[in-house]
Amino acid sequence: MRQELMSLPKGLAEEVSRNLVMVAQLIDEDPEQAYGYSRVALRLASRVAAVREAAGFAAYATQKYSEALAEFRAARRMSGGVELWPVMADCERGLGRPERALAMAGEPEVQKLDKAGQVEMRLVAAGARRDMEQLDAAIVTLQSPELASSAVHPWTARLRYAYADALLAAGRENEAREWFAKALESDKDGATDASDRLAEMDGVEFVDAFDESDDLDGADDVDETDDVEASADAGVDDVELDEDDDELDGDDVEFDDEDDEDDDEVERGGDKG
Repeated sequence: MRQELMSLPKGLAEEVSRNLVMVAQLIDEDPEQAYGYSRVALRLASRVAAVREAAGFAAYATQKYSEALAEFRAARRMSGGVELWPVMADCERGLGRPERALAMAGEPEVQKLDKAGQVEMRLVAAGARRDMEQLDAAIVTLQSPELASSAVHPWTARLRYAYADALLAAGRENEAREWFAKALESDKDGATDASDRLAEMDGVEFVDAFDESDDLDGADDVDETDDVEASADAGVDDVELDEDDDELDGDDVEFDDEDDEDDDEVERGGDKG
């Protein structure tokens, strides 16, 4: 990216860089704001591939799939790379065109992707199968050496999670529970909600230890107690005053399918949901 920005005048390059940094920082927690920064960068330097790519991801994060696809295509034309191929296919899914995503999964570009990109493509293809209500095909699409491997990679948890979710959708609950557990085991960064899905399958409900309404009720009780004590104190004072006035009166909260038959079918990544 730095190399690309060096083609711009220094002041402009710095301003574009600042906006791209904000996109990267906000895209997960505040996608809409990240999108706003991406539009500023795009207005300043639309001929820089990194800017078009950032604009694409910001649009993708806000579900503006048509816009995202256009930006990804522009970035790919400028850079000549294939790394955006899976997310471009996922945009086709977002636009309601899963058949196009599947077609892209069978293109030669997939063979040029690195291992992570191929797994992403497999995830997208499986998602497209599910969009088309082809659950068994989705399950077979995810079955691969990467899924069977005991090695843990950055994409392992998401691959296992997608497989578990597909199994559950097909009614294979015992297998799904096993693979959700495997996804959780490999999910060191909290990329999935596998723990919640397991708890849901086991009928476990989480209750907040702190209930705000209880706290408010307690506060009311305290206030009432304070009022009573205040009244009591007032009463004592009144009694003492009465006594002073009348002192003469006295005191009172493993997958079991070996099927690699679909390896030629599609590779993917990026389960959108």
